[in-house]
Amino acid sequence: MSHGKTVIVAIVTLVIGFAGGFILRPVITPSPEAVADSKPISISPTSGEARGTQYFMAHLDEAQRVVAGCRDGLVRGDECANAEEAIIKVEAQERRRRFLGN
Repeated sequence: MSHGKTVIVAIVTLVIGFAGGFILRPVITPSPEAVADSKPISISPTSGEARGTQYFMAHLDEAQRVVAGCRDGLVRGDECANAEEAIIKVEAQERRRRFLGN
């Protein structure tokens, strides 16, 4: 008898929880239109954004300066990871080229 009562209480609790979630959903998460209007989309990168891996692959000397700055604690953020990844990729390309003899 106690087992049946526990199952019924669990089912009622789940139903109340799901109903509350569906009722409160518009309050908890804003509508997609409000989210889209809140921040304009930037097409060109601004000076505050981190430069990408492709940029650092094309400018290897700059990538090495950024990695050195990261080690010293002068540079922080995504640029550290992007510059280090670019150096690794360029070195891998050079090793592959030497190995294949191209």
